[in-house]
Amino acid sequence: MADFGEILRNIGEFGLFQKITLFALCFPNVILPFQFASVFFIQSDPERHCNTDWILQADSNLTTDDQLNLTLPRQEDGTFSRCQMFVPVDWDIGDIREFGLNETTGCQNGWVYYNTLYEFDLVCDQANLLEVAQTMLMAGILVGCLLFGPFAESFGRKRAAQIPVIVMLIFTVTTGLSPNFYLYLASQFIMGIGYGATEWIGVSKRSWGSCVTQVFGAVGQCVLAGVIYFIRDWRLAQLITAAPLAVVAVYIWFIPESARWLLSKGRTEEAKQLITKVAAINKRTVPESLLDKIVEKETEKKGGIIILLQSSLLRKYFFTIILAWFSLNVTYYCLSFNVGNFGLDIFLTQLMFGLTELPAHILCIWLLEALGRKVSLMSTLLIGGFLCMLILAVPQGNAVAVTTLATSGRFFMNWAGSICNVYVQELFPTSFRQTASGLGSIASRAGGLLSPLLNMLAVYHWSIPTIVFSSLSLISGALSFLLPETRRKELPDSTDELTVSPDDTFIKALILQSVLVSEVCCITACVN
Repeated sequence: MADFGEILRNIGEFGLFQKITLFALCFPNVILPFQFASVFFIQSDPERHCNTDWILQADSNLTTDDQLNLTLPRQEDGTFSRCQMFVPVDWDIGDIREFGLNETTGCQNGWVYYNTLYEFDLVCDQANLLEVAQTMLMAGILVGCLLFGPFAESFGRKRAAQIPVIVMLIFTVTTGLSPNFYLYLASQFIMGIGYGATEWIGVSKRSWGSCVTQVFGAVGQCVLAGVIYFIRDWRLAQLITAAPLAVVAVYIWFIPESARWLLSKGRTEEAKQLITKVAAINKRTVPESLLDKIVEKETEKKGGIIILLQSSLLRKYFFTIILAWFSLNVTYYCLSFNVGNFGLDIFLTQLMFGLTELPAHILCIWLLEALGRKVSLMSTLLIGGFLCMLILAVPQGNAVAVTTLATSGRFFMNWAGSICNVYVQELFPTSFRQTASGLGSIASRAGGLLSPLLNMLAVYHWSIPTIVFSSLSLISGALSFLLPETRRKELPDSTDELTVSPDDTFIKALILQSVLVSEVCCITACVN
């Protein structure tokens, strides 16, 4: 019998076929950041004042300054109130000037904004609805993982890639055309469901599959900042996004199925045909003896989640990697959703986020091969968590320092995310690999779902979110020592081929020490 690694060595591990397929699967990642345009660029407290055009009925020739002085109360610092106005009266302009207005109320006719992308009036007593919008998008992404993870296992990787693209195309347009906030929420949720590597890449180039995908996403982050800066209209940005999505929706139907998945399902004839085509594209010849071995290969009995429950080694690997994935996503999205709150220009901060992602993912390709998966994951989580913890030691008025630390922390979380994407594919056997990836994605999306809610705890004290996500990153980084090294090793096809983890006694001592260090850091931060 021939394992899939032997097949790839004969037909080409990273030939023309793999490169074309990788580009086709990576290109949508340039577009995906635009799905966050409306929730990233809604500022939490934009410059504004109540709409008081009612007074123009008394005197249509009032200047803007006169209108504001007569209709808006002032705050303690002398600026006009953002959430209050004087109660409208049916007086002539002379009486209003002579006696003035004293009784205040909330804004009755909406707001007037200054140089902002704002919409839906999510301000004042409705400010928390901004986090609701962010949560709905992340909830949709979580539901998409729940649906398409098992779907990919049962119906193949090809269908699991095609359907989400169609869903995103339809609801990207719907989001841009939403006439009210509630339809916008529904569209964001369903679009999130569609927000979704191929197994054709061999052991020598496997890290490229994940990291290059993330590089495309980083390019999309940079493009997003530029597009929104020049367009200044998130609705138009949503509609512009639909155009390249339509191109993807056409060519995605020509992406081939995973031969590894076909073999795992016992569909050997289809797998043979695909392998022959791939060899021809890569200008290789498949030996007949190898094809005969493919036919003879037996598929392992499927157990899905049962395999995880039966193997203590799998359970240890699984819960360690999903904690890391969960923690890094909590940190990543807590920082991302605060893009407008660090004190610097929102477009500059978003551009910095995108630019720092590029070297993170490019370096990741080298680091994974030079240092391996285990050391890479541990170091990125620990360093990233430490940098985020340092935010607590910086005065919140120092926008440059806060933004620098937040961008650096996000840099390492991005790095760790790329490593997790590779690692989860290499830790588990073929019969459980897609299930593990799906469950890991669910855990990571759960982290993204909780991040807007965690950010809301800042109303009690600004440091609470930072303490929580920094501590999670530090603890998960220490726990990553439980994982084995998988660099340059063939993907396991059965539980018998799993790599044994290091000595548990030493691991427990390290974990205990790391947890204690994390607790000391949290206590010190709170005292400061």
